[in-house]
Amino acid sequence: MNVSGELYLIAAPSGAGKTSLMKALLERNDHLALSISDTTRAPRRGEVDGEQYHFVDVESFRRGIEAEQYLEHAEVYGNFYGTRKDRVEALWKHGRDVLLEIDVQGAEQVRRHFPEVCSIFILPPSLEALRQRLAQRGSDASEVIERRLGEARREIEACNHFRWLVVNDDFDQALNELQAIMTAWPLRRERQQSRLSGLLDESARRSTIGD
Repeated sequence: MNVSGELYLIAAPSGAGKTSLMKALLERNDHLALSISDTTRAPRRGEVDGEQYHFVDVESFRRGIEAEQYLEHAEVYGNFYGTRKDRVEALWKHGRDVLLEIDVQGAEQVRRHFPEVCSIFILPPSLEALRQRLAQRGSDASEVIERRLGEARREIEACNHFRWLVVNDDFDQALNELQAIMTAWPLRRERQQSRLSGLLDESARRSTIGD
């Protein structure tokens, strides 16, 4: 991929508050854009193609996999989901940094393709707190909640593969911590070295002449 901007990846178990935090981040940061994923599942009521997802058929998605058009892709409950490389690159060309909302399976694929990704895992304060949040939604049966908790335990086990961990106990604090990460991340040494290569090369030449 032709990298020209930052790539931020956020993952979390269902009920940890990831979507609300990401929405608030996007409202705070004009330079940040969410990459809209492809999916083969049918649109739900109120969903619009190109807003929540790009809805595609299975055959088109499979052709995209074969052509290596996806930065990451996964099959979840019989439906495919994936992030198109060209959409990420298009956002970079327009001067935007890109935010990805994906699961731990997709995160592992992104790290293989793009080792410099800023990966963030959002944790609930406890599994019991997560259980209460899922129950308060009022939309899931008890067996669905237990299944989601089982998935959450497996996902939390993978959090050590992420660069940053944020606990969403207090929403405002978690949001401020995410903002702090995004403020500090572009200043890392590897990124600054590429941006300031001219200055650093000149300094090295002058140091050599001085010697």
